[in-house]
Amino acid sequence: MDDRTDFHAVNGPQGCGSVALVGAGPGDPELLTIRALERIRAAQAIVHDALIPAGIRALFPPGCALYDVGKRKNNDRSSDQGAIHTLLIRLARRGLRVVRLKGGDPFVFGRGGEEAAALQAQGIPHEVVPAVTAFLGA
Repeated sequence: MDDRTDFHAVNGPQGCGSVALVGAGPGDPELLTIRALERIRAAQAIVHDALIPAGIRALFPPGCALYDVGKRKNNDRSSDQGAIHTLLIRLARRGLRVVRLKGGDPFVFGRGGEEAAALQAQGIPHEVVPAVTAFLGA
């Protein structure tokens, strides 16, 4: 596979995995980009937000470690953004192929820029897989 389809081809420091910041688009599995689907299928860990519907979660590979870090209004289970950064870095440093799956596009209301900056600061190989935002998809 070339690096257009194998996000493990981007290697960082010895033993370091990689992170793909993937947009799930408006939520219909048929509207995922081909690259988004490839990254999901190759993932060893998926860190997803609360906006990912069951149809897309059904595409997660068996045995993949799943981390629900969705923000929930007035709910103690909501994840702090700093904790999400730490989780992504920790998983990548374990050598895993990580997908950070976000509803819509990672950079439109998604804090993908902050996550990319945190990964960059730690030398973690990463890529962005954009998507159509839910607003534009409607």
